[in-house]
Amino acid sequence: MIRVLLVDDHELVRTGFRHILSSDPEIEVVGEAESGEQAVEQVQRLQPDLVLMDVSMPGIGGIEATRKIKRFSPGTQIIAVTVHTDAPFPDQLHTAGALGYLTKGCPADEMFEAIRIVAAGRPFISSEVSKKLTLARLSGVDPESPFNALSQREMQVLLMITQGRKTQDISDALCLSPKTVSTYRHRLFEKLQVGTDVELTHLALRYGLIGN
Repeated sequence: MIRVLLVDDHELVRTGFRHILSSDPEIEVVGEAESGEQAVEQVQRLQPDLVLMDVSMPGIGGIEATRKIKRFSPGTQIIAVTVHTDAPFPDQLHTAGALGYLTKGCPADEMFEAIRIVAAGRPFISSEVSKKLTLARLSGVDPESPFNALSQREMQVLLMITQGRKTQDISDALCLSPKTVSTYRHRLFEKLQVGTDVELTHLALRYGLIGN
């Protein structure tokens, strides 16, 4: 039996996943969480074999939650589930500790396959994402997103800025000093050539990094 924790900030998505997974007698959904913070708490309490982790959520988000979970529960495998098919998310999540990567538009059969493969400790990346990454490598150029140059921590800070989080909130969530968060903000503005949080959010929207 593969014990699964569902993490997504939309109840309808969690309900849909639970319904799909209930058709497989070898998979048991043992809990749900609607934020990265809740996911960390639930993994500590339930010790699931695998987490289906939404990437873009309020709070610390899926990348930071993945990093925290793998730190205290390395045996819990994580599959990132997202609407994004482009880099930098696959690389960011791999660095954080996720072993699988699915898009929310994937067929149910692919989700079942991913759960079995990742639960066995092997990596899995969805066919849609794999095709895009392969084409990018064959073309000899990197994907065009300006976000590809960001570090994992810079991406975490960026996502929280686009949620409207203040410096102190980000500092508390990521266990960084306010000064360090401000330094990351400056680096983001410099690398992405924007001058305000609003411009940063608009750029993230334009490249599909966050939803409308």
